[in-house]
Amino acid sequence: MLNTLEKPDTWQQSLLSSVVAITEAEDGDFTAIDRLVTASRDPHSLALTIEHLSQHPQSQLALVARKSLGSIDLLALHQLPVDTLGYQYADYMLSNQLQHLAALPATNEAEFIDSHMRETHDIWHVMTGSPIDMLGEIKLQAFCVAQLQLSRFWLALMTKNLLKAAIYDIEVADGYLNALTTGWMMGKAAQPLFGVDWTLRWEVPIAQVRSALDIHI
Repeated sequence: MLNTLEKPDTWQQSLLSSVVAITEAEDGDFTAIDRLVTASRDPHSLALTIEHLSQHPQSQLALVARKSLGSIDLLALHQLPVDTLGYQYADYMLSNQLQHLAALPATNEAEFIDSHMRETHDIWHVMTGSPIDMLGEIKLQAFCVAQLQLSRFWLALMTKNLLKAAIYDIEVADGYLNALTTGWMMGKAAQPLFGVDWTLRWEVPIAQVRSALDIHI
């Protein structure tokens, strides 16, 4: 059995160790997630992710400008018409007692990718119709793999969930695989979400925003 406390010799061993550790941890263990983030960020796969994002003008501009969404007033957004993206996002956040995760300072492309995905994670939840439960998270993880193509982190998260099903609760496997398939197909069909300036779309009906980005739920 792999000793997850022993210092690994290679980044591959470090990644495997972190996958084992997060499989053994409780869902939502941010220490295990942070460890996986660090272990899965090897230069080669990161370069491939940046190359993939750079093929789309919107994502390429975001990598260069490294602009955040800024402060978001959820209570103000909740006053918008019910069918708007802003209202739907605010309602999702308030109903689940969540706070918008502000962007972290980024001095390079790798840090910006992490920061941007952190800042927009819950917006992607709303845009893809992924609820805040395990099936919703798996659906969104598969969507992210399809959108970021070669991200070891999101692929490792999906691997973790399938490992947990195989080891601890095989009965959930069918639901997990359905969520994974749905998210993957949705992500491949959709326009790139990375770099979208959501602040320009708060007052737009969410159905219209989804249609413009080829998101069908």
